[in-house]
Amino acid sequence: MAEEHKVLVTCPPFLQVIDAYREQCEERGVSLVTPTVEQELSEDALVALVGDVDGIVAGDDPFTERVIAAAPKLKVFVKWGIGIDAIDVAALERRGIAFSNTPGVFGDEVADVAMGYIIMLARQLHVIDREVRDGRWVKPPGVTLRGKVIGIIGFGTVGQALASRAQPFGLTVSACDVEEALSNKAQELGVRWGGLEDVLAEADFVVLCCNLTDENRHLMNSDRITVMKKGSYLVNVSRGPLVDEEALIEALTENHLAGAALDVFENEPLASGHALRAFPQCIFGSHNASNTSEAVHRVSRLALDKMFSGLDGGSVA
Repeated sequence: MAEEHKVLVTCPPFLQVIDAYREQCEERGVSLVTPTVEQELSEDALVALVGDVDGIVAGDDPFTERVIAAAPKLKVFVKWGIGIDAIDVAALERRGIAFSNTPGVFGDEVADVAMGYIIMLARQLHVIDREVRDGRWVKPPGVTLRGKVIGIIGFGTVGQALASRAQPFGLTVSACDVEEALSNKAQELGVRWGGLEDVLAEADFVVLCCNLTDENRHLMNSDRITVMKKGSYLVNVSRGPLVDEEALIEALTENHLAGAALDVFENEPLASGHALRAFPQCIFGSHNASNTSEAVHRVSRLALDKMFSGLDGGSVA
């Protein structure tokens, strides 16, 4: 009989479809631990759950050194999705725990949402919807996309997919990335390449598509938002802490920015009394840009395949 393994799953989209995978897991000798998760679990909640697990398929929860130390049986750790900023990867490596994420899986889905945000901001569709629902018949002037500039910060899978969507709308695309080698891909796609400050200064729409690192936390601070054109828009479909929300609030208050679309926030869910809620020119998401039925099942299968391989002593790469 195959060895029994216990695997904790904390990723909300995966948990929503987990029943579709229970039989497969049982056949592989894997018992699933499936807590209720709104966005992410706290460090204390994780410590209480990991004591006897052999594997973890993680969402965006804070898997700190303390949490990892509380999991003495842990053999395999798979991040469902891309971002690993909440995971102490060095602590996993010190323990010899097999680790992988699922890179390059959400380019189309996140780029679709980013493009949707750009169109909504340009044509004030979110404002019109709210006003009509409240019984008013408003006709705010919009912004023509053709001839405008979209600045993409981070030119990986999402940034490239967004560029391919923006160009047919007549948008000029500029981009930057810490990986200078991606300039070759930009040239191939007809995208202007430049430094961060140059991209911010020329864009009518700035879209954050980069990973969160220790170095770029609060990338969009007061100084950098000031570099953006007056009347431009900021879109974040990456990680909330890339934006200094206090600086964003100041820029919106002073009408330096015409609006913003935020799928992510510094602290999630967004607090009911948060000051950003006072700005009707903003669009808010629920950290949900990657969540389509097709993508969730595609990534869930990939994450489980990596987990099964790791538990069997194979590669999780």
